Amino acid sequence: MFWDEKFSADHYIYGTDPNDFLAAQVGAIPKGRVLCIGDGEGRNGVFLATQGYQVTSVDSSRVGLGKAQKLAAEKGVTLETVVADLNDFDMGHAAWDGVVSIYCHLPEPLRQKVHGNIVRALNPGGVLLLEAYTPKQLEYNMGGPPVVELMYTADILRHDLASLEFEHLQELDREVIEGTHHFGMGAVVQAIAQKP
Repeated sequence: MFWDEKFSADHYIYGTDPNDFLAAQVGAIPKGRVLCIGDGEGRNGVFLATQGYQVTSVDSSRVGLGKAQKLAAEKGVTLETVVADLNDFDMGHAAWDGVVSIYCHLPEPLRQKVHGNIVRALNPGGVLLLEAYTPKQLEYNMGGPPVVELMYTADILRHDLASLEFEHLQELDREVIEGTHHFGMGAVVQAIAQKP
């Protein structure tokens, strides 16, 4: 499997520090239960656990989540990990105070399904925090999906998450320094959206 192979490196390919946007905006997520989708090697889930959240990290890679558990142990926190394909994973209904999606790029039909599931799965007052690459990322060639069909834009997020209230929605270029696999200028879309 592609991600198992990628994550089988000895080091953490995206580093062990959390995503910059998440670290800066973590206070926007209500304290409680948080779901991290596509959490890979666990840097974001583990960070949230160190901030006092009860975190469940979901990823299709058993290898990645194995490294996530190791990182959680090193940081002295508890992290629940679930190996699952997001196409099959049941997020539940009004089950989470926060959902975090960092560079979780999905093809359109699955993206729409997952975003719909997120809206249902958030508690009233719950918050989605998301960062993803936009099509402009292909010009930078420093990470992210190799095709425009897997990229996100502010308009896509507005459409998919229409029933959420956006507190922050912005497309911007920023330096992304994350491990060995995201390093340089990136074109991203960032969103913080709350369920009414």
